[in-house]
Amino acid sequence: MEEEASVAANLLDLTLRPFELTDVDDFMVWATDDRVTRFCSWDTYTSIESAVKCITENILPHPWIRAICLKNRPVGSISVTPNKEDKFRGEIGYTLAADYWGRGIATAAVKMAVKIVFREWVWLERLEALVDVENWGSQRVLEKSGFEKEGVLRKFYLHKGKLKDMVMFSLLRS
Repeated sequence: MEEEASVAANLLDLTLRPFELTDVDDFMVWATDDRVTRFCSWDTYTSIESAVKCITENILPHPWIRAICLKNRPVGSISVTPNKEDKFRGEIGYTLAADYWGRGIATAAVKMAVKIVFREWVWLERLEALVDVENWGSQRVLEKSGFEKEGVLRKFYLHKGKLKDMVMFSLLRS
């Protein structure tokens, strides 16, 4: 019961906010952790310079990416990327520092992001998430956030040199 109260208190301090270049040290906590980057499309960062470049060139200009913060300190990231061909679709993705896994933080962040994006992007009808079949934690986050599992896409994604099966999840505005 005490642990549940602690989790609830942490979630009260949970916010999503735009990244700043000054977040680079916090970003490095999860971006240098192979456990976190195992399922990410990008490789583990090995230098502060490459992280600064990523924040400057990829994160800051991104149409919708936010730092997942506890007490305004970034512990992860969440993004929604519009589909280039079909404007009514977007893809959600997230990462969270390993020290915060299993506390409901990713689920709460996904729920918050969904509400914000559907409110801000009135044209968006469908959010999708592609998850590695081996990433059980992320699949559970999506299920708890209201996403529906649509099926497995076999040998769908070339990830770090290997063809991977991916699970498609979706959430509709309606």
